[in-house]
Amino acid sequence: MRIALFSDIHANLPALEAVLAHLDTQNLDAVYCLGDLVGYAPWPNEVVAEIRKRRIPTIAGNYDEGVGLGSPNCGCAYKTDAEKDLGQQSIDYTNGVITPENRQYLRMLPRHLRLTFLDESKEENRIEALLVHGSPRKINEYLFEDRPEQSLLKMMQEASADLLFFGHTHKPYHRVLPYEHEGQTRYRHAINTGSVGKPKDGDPRAGYVILELTPDSNLRQPDSIKVEFVRVSYEVEKAAEAIEASPLPNKFAQMLRTA
Repeated sequence: MRIALFSDIHANLPALEAVLAHLDTQNLDAVYCLGDLVGYAPWPNEVVAEIRKRRIPTIAGNYDEGVGLGSPNCGCAYKTDAEKDLGQQSIDYTNGVITPENRQYLRMLPRHLRLTFLDESKEENRIEALLVHGSPRKINEYLFEDRPEQSLLKMMQEASADLLFFGHTHKPYHRVLPYEHEGQTRYRHAINTGSVGKPKDGDPRAGYVILELTPDSNLRQPDSIKVEFVRVSYEVEKAAEAIEASPLPNKFAQMLRTA
């Protein structure tokens, strides 16, 4: 079973198109999107249309929630007044161009998706995967890579998640977290899928994740659950120039170029 998961497109159509073209070459069994389809780039309607056309199961990101509700607030944690001003221009622009049909679509997106993998001949190999945007608790909570291990484990235990997939920080990582269960060491996996359209890890290429499970995948052997981070080149300059030609702040174009 090969499953692709991606997040944080942020209205960057060239990046999404490149990722979708790459997905088509990967012999996948399923594809999921973890939200934030819109914001920061000039193609919110085109991105939503592409996701809907392909019928990709998608959950809401904080930006999708804000635009879906017609809110002037995207739920973003801006730290400075300058960042707040740029962010306000972004959501105001997106709210101004999104179509009523696409706003309705964003408003109705689910907040979580749960996947249960079970080989009925091996009940002990049952694996619960939870797909969220920020965290199981809040759509806009940041789960950075340096979060204390026990904090992540407690959160995942409370959410009954063996595998937790999320985005929001735009920085990909995979942490394997050991814990004790009935005298055995087991492992939970926290996976940030990174960002398709607005990476923040120094690599401007679009990113996504492939999860690979086999009948022998289980929680006792961490290497039996395979997570591959994929990066895809796209026309960054095309996207940057389109931002500069739009009413959006030019700063967003530079962010794409420098990641």
